[in-house]
Amino acid sequence: MYILSTNGLSKTYGTVQALNQVNIDVPQRSVYGILGPNGSGKTTLLGIVMDVLQASSGSFLWNGKAGDEVQRKRIGTLLETPNFYPYLSAERNLEIAAAIKGHGSSDIHRVLKIVNLFERRQSAFSTYSLGMKQRLAIASALLGDPEILVLDEPTNGLDPAGIAEIRQLILQLHTSGKTIIMASHILDEVEKVCTHVTIIQKGNVKASGTVHEVLHTDGPAPEQVIEIVADDLQLLQKVITGLQQVKEVISKPAMLQLMGAADLTPQLVNRYCFEKGITLSHLALKKKSLETRFLEITGSSSDQ
Repeated sequence: MYILSTNGLSKTYGTVQALNQVNIDVPQRSVYGILGPNGSGKTTLLGIVMDVLQASSGSFLWNGKAGDEVQRKRIGTLLETPNFYPYLSAERNLEIAAAIKGHGSSDIHRVLKIVNLFERRQSAFSTYSLGMKQRLAIASALLGDPEILVLDEPTNGLDPAGIAEIRQLILQLHTSGKTIIMASHILDEVEKVCTHVTIIQKGNVKASGTVHEVLHTDGPAPEQVIEIVADDLQLLQKVITGLQQVKEVISKPAMLQLMGAADLTPQLVNRYCFEKGITLSHLALKKKSLETRFLEITGSSSDQ
């Protein structure tokens, strides 16, 4: 049985088809990414399964049952920008959130510790960084210890440090046994935290499966990308072009990027350079990114 299953979910706004026959199955204890550019239908999909929006057609089940109030209480949600009182403390804001959700206040210190805000619990919300505000919103979603978390763009607008904080928090929550469904347009973050992914474009599912399955579909051998650095980049570029497995050399600031098929390995590159009298100061294999697959699947980076 899946945590969430949708069957032919569709949503229209006048002549606009926001969702078109969307079918997804979310396994228990997965981190399930709904990936797509802005305007692709991600937020609409989450809004429907959380009963915020009405589907035009189709259905969905939570744990094999139709959604109801009891089911929704077992789901923690972050569907919009955190809406807290700016001059109240984090603890007081969570007391209000708990009262609205029908939970007691006994859970507040626990969730503040989970999101690493316990030491700042008496600080006003207005003094928080964007990353801290987002973590407090996740703390609010964790009140009542829900089995499932539904997060819409949890890293939206954050700087790299804030993104890293939320990434680690999601991984921590996943390790604790929670199922997490998250919508995002940040390809790199989905690749780093998700176990499964569905790619949506203009309301249509373009690919779905484990992150590994989506990244490594049947077809031509995956392209290898290897980064190398040496003291003399000009000499390095001249020498490395002689390696048969290298199909292309791209010169980047302070490094070279080698492109080739699966037989182009870091070990081969390192040995070849060493035999030519060049010592590499940097050698890194870069996986084919979800961004590359996304563009291959959709042919576009935006639906707007």
